[in-house]
Amino acid sequence: MSALYGGIEAGGTKFICAIGTGPNDIRSEKIIQTTTPDETISHVITFFQKQLEMHDIAALGIGSFGPLDADPYSPTYGSITSTPKKGWVNTDFVGTIHQVLDLPIGFDTDVNVAALGERMWGAAKGLDNFIYLTVGTGIGGGGLVNGQSIRGMMHPEMGHIRIPHDLKKDSFKGICPYHVDCLEGLASGPAIEKRWGSPPEELPKGHKAWKLEADYLALAIVNYIAITSPKCVIIGGGVMNQQQLFPMIRERVKELLNNYIQTTEVIDHIDTYITPPALGERSGILGAIALARKMVDS
Repeated sequence: MSALYGGIEAGGTKFICAIGTGPNDIRSEKIIQTTTPDETISHVITFFQKQLEMHDIAALGIGSFGPLDADPYSPTYGSITSTPKKGWVNTDFVGTIHQVLDLPIGFDTDVNVAALGERMWGAAKGLDNFIYLTVGTGIGGGGLVNGQSIRGMMHPEMGHIRIPHDLKKDSFKGICPYHVDCLEGLASGPAIEKRWGSPPEELPKGHKAWKLEADYLALAIVNYIAITSPKCVIIGGGVMNQQQLFPMIRERVKELLNNYIQTTEVIDHIDTYITPPALGERSGILGAIALARKMVDS
């Protein structure tokens, strides 16, 4: 019996649990609503206990909302830390699961894990340097530099960078409880809804919201390009279901770079350089399985 890998995509509204080996081999999958830590993690453990009765699971990968502690040398490794998610502050996520299941567990941010999925099977296949940005309820970013997930003092917080905010063009103050008008405060799904009075999915394609949204995201992407020099920029998340955003973002990025960066990716192939995730909404759970595979292979 060949070994399988377990994955958990831990989100603020739901957890997705699965076992398999990749996109074409998912043996079992379950969606669990995110409630309290005790209740939610208990359901997660029950799912994998049942799977272990039928399958050999070599390792488990977790991509989680945060902030979190992903430093394996830290005494609080595997914990969700100062999250705004009520009841989840300082939750020992990895430790609770490992105590019962006794499996090797990989743990990282949801966006870093989704990036791993895109690298193994998706839009960044074979690339060692790229950015994965998700734009939805919040804005998060991750990716790889020199083949390693971006991590230092802690994980990246790409949604909280400061970008130019012209109050004459956009008088909306922003909604971030920490920084007010950071990228997330101006361009996340809730920011769009607060500014225009309707959720993003209800705004028409020709609404002026989208030009402003594309401008803010382009300003951020130009910063990421200047700092990490990615070979690809993948943008996912619910807001990016508005496909008209992609050509607007690409055009604005080229305008802002102003021919300063003379690479073929930007000059000749911008349509594939800034791209949606090839795995779509499956990037997260498949990335968790990719992280589990990495745990075994490393």
